[in-house]
Order: sequence, then C-alpha cells, then structure tokens
Amino acid sequence: SSPLLEKLAARQMGLDFGCGPGPTLSTLFEEQGHKMDHYDPFYYNEPEIFDKQYDFICATEVMEHLRDPDRELTTLFTMLKQGGWLGIMTKLVKDKPAFSNWHYIRDMTHICFYSRGTFTYLAQRFNAELSFIAGDVILLKKK
Repeated sequence: SSPLLEKLAARQMGLDFGCGPGPTLSTLFEEQGHKMDHYDPFYYNEPEIFDKQYDFICATEVMEHLRDPDRELTTLFTMLKQGGWLGIMTKLVKDKPAFSNWHYIRDMTHICFYSRGTFTYLAQRFNAELSFIAGDVILLKKK
C-alpha cells in the first residue's frame, strides 16, 4: 500500500502531478474512494488544475525532471490545502562519492537531484512536517 494513502481521510481530492501517459498511482487512490486529477506537461497538459486546491498531491519519479524545482514546488504548495500532503518519490543522493557512480545521473532526463538535507530545507521553507519513508518516499504535510 502507499504510505500516503494511509495518511488520508476518506474521499479526499488529489492530484497526480507528472503522471505520465498511463496514470497508475491515481487508480490506487481512486479504488480507495478518492477523486483524482492528472497533470503531465506531455500527456495531460491541463493548466486549469493550477487554479484548484487539493487535499493531497503525488509526484512520483517527477522531481528529477524539473527545470525549475523552486517554482514548481512553490506552485504545488500553493495548491495544497492546509493540512494537505505532498507525497514525493525520487531517489536521494547519499554523498559525493556515491553520486559519481550513481546510475540515476546517467539518465539524461534527470536534471535535478535531492538529498535528505534538501527536503529538510524545503520542509522549513514551506512550513511542512517532513517524513522519510523507506529509501525514496518523502511526505510533506502543509502546516
């Protein structure tokens, strides 16, 4: 099950941000009674979602592709209701030696990389509670 799913009250409104061509994560949430919108600049380019408010937003394997993560994260936190959740899945940088041999940097579409320190900073910046789940799931709750 999804660590984010366990945090949600019944019948919440969510956004699968950067869902790709076939949203699979949103199906999991919909099966549990949540409503989902989808956004992907290539497959579901529906900018009207940026005017909405959400109880939760998922960004799975998206963060590493963002050209302007500061702008994108500011936008996502603006769209998140008070007490809302941002669930992120991305591989985290461990240290400099590991980074140089990391398979993740060889994907040319991966242009942005994050560490636990990055998310600690982001949680402070956006006034959010931070949880690291397993190796690559980050949950941020908007206070």
